[in-house]
Amino acid sequence: MGTLEPAHAATTNQKVSERHKGSDPASWVERYGDALYRFAVVRVHRRDIAEDLVQEALLAAFRDRQRFEGSSSEKTWLVGILKHKIADHFRRVSAEAAAALAERGGDAAEEPFDRAGAWCLAPITWPRDPEAELGERELFELVGGCLAELPPGLAAAFTLREIDGMSSDEACKILGISATNLWVRLHRARLRLRQCLEARWFGRGARSERG
Repeated sequence: MGTLEPAHAATTNQKVSERHKGSDPASWVERYGDALYRFAVVRVHRRDIAEDLVQEALLAAFRDRQRFEGSSSEKTWLVGILKHKIADHFRRVSAEAAAALAERGGDAAEEPFDRAGAWCLAPITWPRDPEAELGERELFELVGGCLAELPPGLAAAFTLREIDGMSSDEACKILGISATNLWVRLHRARLRLRQCLEARWFGRGARSERG
């Protein structure tokens, strides 16, 4: 058995060498750049920010490339790093939104309620899987455009819960807000998105029918 161990070790070392050879940072942009960019822009809704986040993710991956163990695909590993960068972006956005609101003396958790504690506007429902239910690419792109026009804090909350499917606890932890505040942000985001879609998509359909 002793004579087999060196051969086994050599085979293992060869596999490790081949694995790291396949992870060539010089090829990452060409092989994964477009996919990473699309992943980011769907979530942050701005091309310039998406480009910056992809660059940050690739730089972080380059620095930690020795930690890539090959247990998942290289693309999956890079997407995982990008997810962390996007989460960091949402943390910054949420903190900036909270600071701006504090300067105005407002409280985001109370704005949608009247003095009696009732909703000023009734909450609306939203499909649990928007991407699947939208179906048409044009409509999905329109939703992205509407999301880009939302205040950053609202867009971040909606993206984490409705696009990435995170739990309320996970979204609250990333955004640094309470469950009540998250619920309020989601309500306001859905309301504004519905208004945007009614004006740009459903309204257009109604005008076409009349025409």
